[in-house]
Amino acid sequence: MIRPVTAGVDGSPESLAAVDWAADEAQRRHLPLHLVHAWQWKPPPSASTSVNEADRRWVGRVLREAVGRVSSRHPGLHLTHEQVAGEPLTALLAAAGWTELLVLGSRGLGSFAGFLLGSVSQGIIARTHRPVVLVRAERQSQDDSLGGTEGQSRPGNVVVGLDLGHPCDELIAFAFEAARVRKAELHVVHAYRSPAAYGFALPQDRAQSDPERMREKARVLMELLHPWRAKWPEVTVTEIVAPGIAAERLLRATSGAGLLIVGRRPYSASLGLHTGPVTHAVLHHAGCPVAVVPGR
Repeated sequence: MIRPVTAGVDGSPESLAAVDWAADEAQRRHLPLHLVHAWQWKPPPSASTSVNEADRRWVGRVLREAVGRVSSRHPGLHLTHEQVAGEPLTALLAAAGWTELLVLGSRGLGSFAGFLLGSVSQGIIARTHRPVVLVRAERQSQDDSLGGTEGQSRPGNVVVGLDLGHPCDELIAFAFEAARVRKAELHVVHAYRSPAAYGFALPQDRAQSDPERMREKARVLMELLHPWRAKWPEVTVTEIVAPGIAAERLLRATSGAGLLIVGRRPYSASLGLHTGPVTHAVLHHAGCPVAVVPGR
């Protein structure tokens, strides 16, 4: 079964940015694109028939405009679409179950880089077993203006955050494939907390041993990535190992990046809608599209 790239559509500038990004990604991966518009109509008791029909026409226009947008920009792309009556969270979770990845729009934090997560986006990221990408309208507009040679935009580096204590095959595979289809460099970032990061005074001998700790972590990362480099020899990989707070290091590494990829631990009902502190932080402050890849 060929899984499509799926985008949620609601007529907002953010969802149109998600549609554009999803269409580009589907074309890169040679996959079909599927658009989903969830609509739950709850007319007030006093609503007239004319009001109902006007709202229904507006709902249909949202999906038609998105379809027309994709068809004009990617005329050869295989495109399907559906309008679902029901809650957006329920409809998009159902669509995510059989898609390669789900793409959603997210509002930016004013003039600052970052995302403003709504309850739908947060609920989907915490629950789905498929990768989810969040795209801001502001960033998509900047990307469109970059241009490039022979009509191809410059995609920027792909950045992935990796926890050496809990490496995730799904996360690493997604990162290498994302870099491959973009012909972009892959920057693998691992940050670790040194004792100094907690505010402890270090004895002289322990302070001098910190470079040894960095070298050991760099060695572990290199060995971890060795089979993946062999599987994707065409991908240029840069390994970054540094002390500090993981979210801060990742955000620094995304300057000029085209995509940031982070992982998420398996969902546990007892934890509620839990995404993890690093993923939570980068989702709110990253200046580029963010892919969240669940582990197993």
